[in-house]
Amino acid sequence: MPSLIRFLFTLAVLGGLIYGGMWALVMYVEPKPREMSVRIPNDRINPDN
Repeated sequence: MPSLIRFLFTLAVLGGLIYGGMWALVMYVEPKPREMSVRIPNDRINPDN
């Protein structure tokens, strides 16, 4: 039984670290907006039928 509790405690600590890392990214990282352009080939705009 102690090995099960140790295993569950380890999983809980790892889950807390992952959750804390995700929370830190959300709170402290601000995305930079920028313009984006995508070239569309001419044959996709005006297909020859």
